[in-house]
Amino acid sequence: MKNIAKLVVVSVVVLMSSFTANAQKVAHIDLDSLISIMPESKTAQQAVQDYAKQLEQQVVAMQTELQTKYEEYQKTSADMAPIIKQNKEKELNDLNQRIQDFQQQAQVDYQNKSAELSKPVYEKAKKAIDQVAKENGYKYVLDTSTGLVLYNEPADDIIGLVVKKLGITVPATTTPAPKK
Repeated sequence: MKNIAKLVVVSVVVLMSSFTANAQKVAHIDLDSLISIMPESKTAQQAVQDYAKQLEQQVVAMQTELQTKYEEYQKTSADMAPIIKQNKEKELNDLNQRIQDFQQQAQVDYQNKSAELSKPVYEKAKKAIDQVAKENGYKYVLDTSTGLVLYNEPADDIIGLVVKKLGITVPATTTPAPKK
């Protein structure tokens, strides 16, 4: 009996030590905070805003044209021949439809432009995170900005290491605080 008890105890100790030896280091980072302090992110945001302004200016120009034509139609429609009146109404409806189509396409183009310009920023951040994780022996890095992490130790937040890896100088008052 004593031998069996000793064998069980030794087996448990060996098993526990093998689990401990295989423990995986896990870190976390608030990816949104990192992206927000990257200079490339500010440049990309400005480019997207400029693109949106261009699209908005085009919509305003089209709406102004429609408004002008509609006001002209209202002033002269009483004296128009039915066929001319019908033609003007069709022209106004077509212009209105073109504006709506343009607005829908502009929304899609805006989203595509935003994704296109933010992709290199995320790739640069991801590359730095990968390097920091490898250099510090982390097997997993969780993104706390998604809200999926229920608990994390502040000591395992690698945002400071990644910011350093990217060479970003952050004033002490704007350094992102780890989420708890």
